[in-house]
Order: sequence, then C-alpha cells, then structure tokens
Amino acid sequence: MNQNVKKILFGCILIFLMIQLIRPARNIDYGQLPSSDISKVYQIPEKIQSILRNSCYDCHSNSTDYPVYSYIQPLSFYLENHIQKGKKELNFNEWGHYSDRKQANKLESILNQIQQKKMPLPSYIYLHHGAKLSEKQIEEMASWIGRIQAENGKAK
Repeated sequence: MNQNVKKILFGCILIFLMIQLIRPARNIDYGQLPSSDISKVYQIPEKIQSILRNSCYDCHSNSTDYPVYSYIQPLSFYLENHIQKGKKELNFNEWGHYSDRKQANKLESILNQIQQKKMPLPSYIYLHHGAKLSEKQIEEMASWIGRIQAENGKAK
C-alpha cells in the first residue's frame, strides 16, 4: 500500500475514534410519567398504550429506549437529531400542555399518518421490526381515536 494511502487511512481511523468521545445528550427521563402525558389526559386501553410505547414513544416522548448501535458516532448524532425533530412535532409526554384544538389536530394527524403507513417511519421499522403496525393495530388505533374525537365533539 502506498505511504500516502496509509496516512489517509490512519487519519480517518483516528478521526473516527476521536468522535466516539463526543456524546450528545440522551433523551432519557428516568422518572414517572409526567402529569401531562397522554395517558393522564385520556383513558387509554392497554392495547393502545402498548402500541404507543412500542411504535411511537422512542421518537415522540421524553424517554427513548436506545439500541446498541446508538452509541456509535456518527449514528448517535443522527438518532438524536431524528428524536429531537420527532419530539418537536409530537411529544406524548407533553400532551396535556397542548390546547384542545392542538390535541384534536394531533389526533387527526396521528390517524392520517398511521393509516397512510407513514408512521412509524420506514427507516425506524427497518431496524425495529416489532414497531411495524399491523392492519389490526391500525384499526384499533383508528377506533380509539374515533372514540376520543366523539367524546370531545370533534368527530367528522
């Protein structure tokens, strides 16, 4: 191998190892569910709560269950950026702080996203096969959201 190629390869390995020392803040809340969590606002059947925890909470709550690969840079940066964007769009732990109108809009958006199979994201499902929603789970979520909308007078 050429001496210049060895130097470049050594430099790349050194940079890769050095960025492993940089750790972004983790999205982990070790406490109990906050009083603003969606489960404190609505009565959620266990099946629905299980779907939310399994398919939504990693990116849309204040507590992420991190996979092993999340400790490797630059994947960690990518994941944290993705989680922050997800939480900015929708945070189930902050649900009670949303206005009634925003809650209604979010429920409608959740319904549309899961029915169109845009959520969970395909990139998330690729690495978390168990997060993929079955047709039955989509129907259960749609039914539950429909009941909430009806109770709040927001049914279409």
